[in-house]
Amino acid sequence: MSQNELREAAAAVHAAVSLFQRRARESKSSELSLPERAALSRLDRNGPDTTAGLARWEQISPQAMGVTVTGLEAKGLLGRSPDPDDGRRSILTITDKGIDVVRAGRGALTDRIAITLGEHFSAGEIEQIRAAAPLIERLAGLL
Repeated sequence: MSQNELREAAAAVHAAVSLFQRRARESKSSELSLPERAALSRLDRNGPDTTAGLARWEQISPQAMGVTVTGLEAKGLLGRSPDPDDGRRSILTITDKGIDVVRAGRGALTDRIAITLGEHFSAGEIEQIRAAAPLIERLAGLL
């Protein structure tokens, strides 16, 4: 495959995934802000981390993530404990309440996607989307 064809494929995937992410985020009804949802989801998926680690993942400043973390902590959605390797840092963990909030949001989105697929896509198209999902996930893991 030529470099031009690879770039076209990359641009198409990027545009589609970006639109999907925007629409999924817009459709969520939640009392959490987008940065709060992103931080909680990251802790749920990746496990405990520091404020700086979360900031790197989300590509924002540690100060901005600090504000987000403080809000989540006040809501009881994450906890903080001293880092055993560096007493100046804290390790952040998602609480049971935080896990419930994240997973409820994911379940609601999954339900909305399933309804949309059933109403607007053929069985063949649904199968193509299902088959592409692991490839898109693998691509994301390699970036």
